[in-house]
Amino acid sequence: MIDFSLDPELVELRDRTAAFVRDVVIPAEARDVSAHGLDEGLRRELQAAARAAGLFAPQVARELGGLGLDTRGMAVVFEEAGYSLLGPQALNCAAPDEGNMHLLSVVATAEQKDRYLAPLAAGDTRSCFAMTEPAPGAGSDPSMLRTEAKRVDGGWSITGRKWFITGAEGAAFTICMARAPEGATMFLVDAENPGWRVERLIDAMDRSFPGGHCEVVFEDCRVPDDAVLGAVGEGFRYAQVRLAPARLTHCMRWLGVARRALDIAIDRAQEREAFGQPLAELGMIQERIAQSVIDIDASRALIWRCAWALDDGQHARHESSVAKAFVAEAVGRVVDRSLQICGSLGVSRDVPLSRLYDEVRPFRIYDGPTETHHWAIARRAVRQRTTR
Repeated sequence: MIDFSLDPELVELRDRTAAFVRDVVIPAEARDVSAHGLDEGLRRELQAAARAAGLFAPQVARELGGLGLDTRGMAVVFEEAGYSLLGPQALNCAAPDEGNMHLLSVVATAEQKDRYLAPLAAGDTRSCFAMTEPAPGAGSDPSMLRTEAKRVDGGWSITGRKWFITGAEGAAFTICMARAPEGATMFLVDAENPGWRVERLIDAMDRSFPGGHCEVVFEDCRVPDDAVLGAVGEGFRYAQVRLAPARLTHCMRWLGVARRALDIAIDRAQEREAFGQPLAELGMIQERIAQSVIDIDASRALIWRCAWALDDGQHARHESSVAKAFVAEAVGRVVDRSLQICGSLGVSRDVPLSRLYDEVRPFRIYDGPTETHHWAIARRAVRQRTTR
């Protein structure tokens, strides 16, 4: 049975997170002037404040300094953190680091956890996940993977090009997916390795991720055997370990953004008058507000359902696909309606709606485009119907 009730301790943590974002994080937004993501100094300052407030790394195991929340608890806290674009960075639960922490906690050896997971969980380093490639390489179809890993004396040589790798600039290491003779394999590659480089920072419409989105090159990148993450040939299986929960945590954080956008729109609709009455009294505005409330509530229900399935030990591929496909579109609708309600103010930079619009639009593409998830959902539905 799915239980939507919240333990008192989680309610208290949710409320403290909301207060921290309101009182500490949102006032710092005016100082967020870097081209891509938080300035490193501001990131460390906000993380120190979150640590002092007892809110740091809610998803990380307690033995690594986190709060040890399960997926359902993460859904509640991540939504509150996402109310500001800076909130997930402050709490050290932002992508791509959060997804990499989960993958390392499940797959890495003890030595790899000490070397890579511990400093990442502490906020001392950042990371990236190098899987997506420029056409005709792997994108929505991971089977098109072209980056190659060949055995050499003492380890492996990796050669290939990756595209739209979030956080690559300034990352301490990357998890690279490459095609070995035995099959897709994940490798841990240190930033100091001379065989890989960030070729360029892509000029993208969103800029909330530290290190931006980059094109990176692996050229005879030599790594030892102990750089293999997990088992050789099991990369696609490990990708599912990372991707299903990671696409859900994206939904959690962006749901907070949708709530922020709607709150801004409601405040504006109550204070702005037109045609002799506040906008909030006009039927067309009320319809947009109601549709947004429904989108937010439905998104939360799908997120919580998938979180319950993951905590129950299920793969939750179907539940995460449904949540990702719906929430990505719903969040976009909420932000778009909110901007429309605010009119010229919404288009301006006097309120953050136009910035939020730029940030949420790519969510319909990354972690699987909506169309790819719809295709997978439909195939499962047809398959289940024909096997009954």
